[in-house]
Amino acid sequence: MSPTRLELKCPSGWFAAGREVRFAATLLSDSAFKLFVWTCLHAERNSGRLRLVVADLARSLQKTEREIDLCIQELVRAGVCRVQASGSSGSIQIQERFWPYQRNLPQGDTDDAEAYVAAIRRVFLRHGCVSSSFSPADERLAADWRHRGIPLERADRAIDLGVARKYAALLNNGKGSPITTLSYFENLIDEVGRADVSPDYWRHVKHRTEQFQRRWRTLTADGRTLPMPTEETK
Repeated sequence: MSPTRLELKCPSGWFAAGREVRFAATLLSDSAFKLFVWTCLHAERNSGRLRLVVADLARSLQKTEREIDLCIQELVRAGVCRVQASGSSGSIQIQERFWPYQRNLPQGDTDDAEAYVAAIRRVFLRHGCVSSSFSPADERLAADWRHRGIPLERADRAIDLGVARKYAALLNNGKGSPITTLSYFENLIDEVGRADVSPDYWRHVKHRTEQFQRRWRTLTADGRTLPMPTEETK
């Protein structure tokens, strides 16, 4: 007998409350967590940002403005949100680690520190051989790459190269441990910077990475014994 298919009573207006919300619940007081959830429910999905008017929040959550101010301070202190003031109003934005949706950021926004870290996070977590929640240590390393002037293109190439080599090892050995930290790619940042190769080479690396990932996911999903190929990306 097949399980009953669950359907949402209301197909719109819901929020993807997963590990990000679960982690926030371990950091925040009840009042601050309530404000966090309210912000998540009403923030723009493509940015995680909500127009901030303390009086409106106080009225909606049945709190005093002083209580809302204290909750906002707690959210900022815990690294869950950041606040941008502009005159008498401003905005509150969920930090990348606590926002479950991909942000649609204009290319020019990569000059911003948080946008840079968000881009690195997306590139890092998109690969099947990576098992990580993008820890605070990963965030610090990504921020350090930006501080050192590492272009996003170079970081993307380093991650593709490292992932391709990891997949080659997994496919050759039939098993292995996943990549768990961004620091796995630290030496590759320098290697890519020194490499004197054409853009076609990096397109080849990306293509091979995608091929390896499809093979690995197919084989592990089927539960079959993995073959022992000789492919390797150097």
